[in-house]
This record gives sequence, C-alpha cells and structure tokens, in this order.
Amino acid sequence: MSFHPSVVIGLALLGGLYLYLGGRAASRRRQGAFAGALFVLLVALNGPIHELSDHSLFSVHMGQHLLLTLLFPPLFLVGLTEGIVAPLLRPAPVRWLARRLTHPIVAAGLFTAVLAFWHTPVFYEAAMRNHDLHIVQHLVFLGSAVLLWWPILSPVAELPRLPYLGQVVYLFLIGIPMSVVGALITLSDRLLYPFYATAPRVTGLSPHADQQLGGLLMWVPGGFAFWIAMTVIWFLGSAREERDEPEPVVPLDVSR
Repeated sequence: MSFHPSVVIGLALLGGLYLYLGGRAASRRRQGAFAGALFVLLVALNGPIHELSDHSLFSVHMGQHLLLTLLFPPLFLVGLTEGIVAPLLRPAPVRWLARRLTHPIVAAGLFTAVLAFWHTPVFYEAAMRNHDLHIVQHLVFLGSAVLLWWPILSPVAELPRLPYLGQVVYLFLIGIPMSVVGALITLSDRLLYPFYATAPRVTGLSPHADQQLGGLLMWVPGGFAFWIAMTVIWFLGSAREERDEPEPVVPLDVSR
C-alpha cells in the first residue's frame, strides 16, 4: 500500500492548526467531525484509492473526487466553530473576500466551473500526466467544494446560512451540473481520456467500460448525495416550524 508522507504531514499541520485556533474547546461532536474530515483525506489520498485512481482506473478516480467534494467538506465545516472562524475574518479585506466567495451564486458557480474545467479531456489528461498539476487539481476541488457547502453549513453568523427552504433549492440546483457531467461521460461512445487506454488493467473492465462506470458514479451516487442532504434539511426545517422555533443562522452550540 502506498504511503505519502507529504499528505500525512499536511493533515497533521491542519489538525494542529485546528487545535491552536480553538478546536480544543469545540464539542466532541465537532471534534469528531473534523477528525472524520482528516480521515477522509487520508483514505482518499493514500493507499489503494490513490494508487488505482492515479495509475489505472477512471472509476476509482471519480470515487476519489466524490470523497473530496461531497464527504470531506460537510465534515470539515461541521467541525468548525464560530470561535475558530470569526478571528480569521477580522481583517476587512479577508471579510470582504469571504462574503463574496461564500455567496450562494458565486460558490455554486465556482464549483460548477471547476467541475466542468477539470473534466474537460484536455485538462483532465494534463493533470493525469503531471503530478504537480494533479495536486493543484485536488486542492482546487477541495477549496471550491468547501465554498459550495458553506451556505448550507456555515459555522459563523457573519457568513450566514441560507434559510432552510433556500438550502433545499440550492442543493437541488447544484446537483444538476454534476449529474449532467456524469451523464455526458457515461453516455459518451468514445474514450474521452486517452491516459487510460495504456494504463495497467487491474480488473476485467475495458477502458471504455471503466469510463462509463466512473461517469455513472458521478451521475447517480453524486447526485443522490445532494438529495439525501435536501431530505435531511427539509425534515429538520419542518420539525423546527412545527415547534415554532426560530431558524438559527449557525448551530446552537457554535461557541463550543
């Protein structure tokens, strides 16, 4: 199994920064969520998933991208607290930029552009053949995905969440581009990414069948993840309305 010290060092630094900025005072639920986010990165960027996605299978690479964009960001944001994030927003330029980048239209637009850009054959192929560019690809995915989920899971009142009905609509709309890209890849009658034509075959799948499976993963499980989030938000919001409770812009235990 491959092991990349740079990934482990980066995760250790990220975990140390979390504790330094106030993570020790966070609730166990939040600490657990943040630890889960780090674990997702460790699994996605080391071991069999990393090896197969980097050298052999498009389908595993798509699974890796789903982990980075649909699982890591929610866990990461749930792990944060207002006490951690608010001090980072004190400089006026940072606060100005953060407000604009986390605006729902901007956040969704950036993620959609990133998704389309990196799955365009010429740019995807370039990333597969240049390791440094591949690292940039992953970092861009992570950053844009955190912005994407911010209007749903913002930990700070200065950058508030959407109202719950707005969250449902937002999630429905942002799920469409991922499904479209996945469908286009799945239904393509040609091999879009030549890298896999000569890649080692570690399964019985042909390169084209592997491409179809990868597109299907993005199309169905990728889209379904947004429907799960929509369902959870709908029921939580409906229950809050029945109890006639005000809708918080950040979690109730945000200071812990």
